[in-house]
Amino acid sequence: MRARHSVLWVAGGILAAAVMASSTALAQQRGAPAKPAQQARPAQQARPAQQARPAQRAQPEVGAGHIPARGPTRTRATAAAPARRAAQPAQPVQRTADKPGHPVAPHVHAVNDQWVGHAAPNDPNLHLDHPWQQGRFTGPIGAQHVWRMQGGARDRFNVGGFFFDVAPFEYDYVSDWLWDSDDIVIYADPDHDGWYLAYNVRLGTYVHVMYLGE
Repeated sequence: MRARHSVLWVAGGILAAAVMASSTALAQQRGAPAKPAQQARPAQQARPAQQARPAQRAQPEVGAGHIPARGPTRTRATAAAPARRAAQPAQPVQRTADKPGHPVAPHVHAVNDQWVGHAAPNDPNLHLDHPWQQGRFTGPIGAQHVWRMQGGARDRFNVGGFFFDVAPFEYDYVSDWLWDSDDIVIYADPDHDGWYLAYNVRLGTYVHVMYLGE
């Protein structure tokens, strides 16, 4: 009997120990904080879209520093230029812009060096009974030399110690010229003896000018 009771006592102890161990493990599982969920790796950030390069500004069609490679070509005259009466004042030529945004004044197209407003070989305003009265301009002319205007006004302006005046009937075309700072280029006028063409590099416009001497 004692041996039987001993076996039962040992078996009961083992069972109790197993139950206690299971309860402890279950309690730990219930009370233990849950493992934090594994954070998902941040998705690779999308690269910002490549910024579009600013569109290059189109080259202005007139002026903005463009210098014509050469002056206008000679226009074939259809008749002899009529003499201008001394008592008759020169009349301004009524002009309109050849394209929207272009100046009304005679000008040069930068894309092809077209001299707009010069196809008038028989213009009576430009006829001179005695051309070159003050002599011919001996300074460099054409695209190879740019002159800085050094003061004066439309009736007498200075470039490098040489003096010119603007044709009176073209005074309105130089209202925006800067007589003490603009750059100009002098070209020969192939159609009108006694006249030169003064081209404003900043504006792209030009007028007829007469040489007055040094």
